Amino acid sequence: MKSDHELMISVRDGRVAELGALFERHNARIYNFFLRMTRDRQASEDLVQEAFVRILKYRHTYRSDGEFVTWFYRLARNAANDHFRKLGRTLDAVSADEEAVVEPVCEQDLPLAKLESGESAELLRTALDRLPEDKREVLILTRFHGLKHEQIGEILGCKVGAVKVRVHRAVKQLRDVYLTLLREASGPSEPGFPPSEVPL
Repeated sequence: MKSDHELMISVRDGRVAELGALFERHNARIYNFFLRMTRDRQASEDLVQEAFVRILKYRHTYRSDGEFVTWFYRLARNAANDHFRKLGRTLDAVSADEEAVVEPVCEQDLPLAKLESGESAELLRTALDRLPEDKREVLILTRFHGLKHEQIGEILGCKVGAVKVRVHRAVKQLRDVYLTLLREASGPSEPGFPPSEVPL
C-alpha cells in the first residue's frame, strides 16, 4: 500500500487519479476539523471539497521531502480562513508576544476526545465553541487530531515555542469557560467542591 507521501508525489507528477485514495483516507478527518471550526455541516462539506480542489491546484508546491498531513492541513486552514473572511472574521496570525514570551506549558493532556463521548460531551462542545477561532484551532489540531507542535508550527507558520504558548493559553481559557458552564448547569456549588476534579 502506498503511503500518503507516495500518493501525493504521484498526484503532483500528473497521476491525479491517485487523489481518490487520499480522499478516502482523509475526507472524514478533515471534515471533522472543519466541523469543529465552523460548527456548520453544510459549510464543512463544502470546505472538504474545496480542500481537495486545492490539492490539485497547488500540487506543484508539494516537496519531495515534504509531509503530506502538514501540507494538507495548511491548505485546509487556508480554506477555513477564506470562509471566515467572508463572515467578517479571520484566524488570527501569531502575534509578536506569542513568539517572544515563554510561559510554563501545561504538559498534561486534556482528555478531550474521551470527554466528547461521556456525560460532559455537550458541555465540553459548548465550551470549545465559545473559544475564539484561533484558540479553538490549536486545541482541535493538538487534542483531537493528534498533531505535534512541530507540525502545527509549520501549518500556522510560526515557531514551536509560539505553538506551545497558544496551546497553554487555549487550555487555560477552555478550562475557565468549562468551569463557568459547569457552575451554571449545576447551580450553586456545594461547599468543598474540589476544582481538581474538573476533567480538564
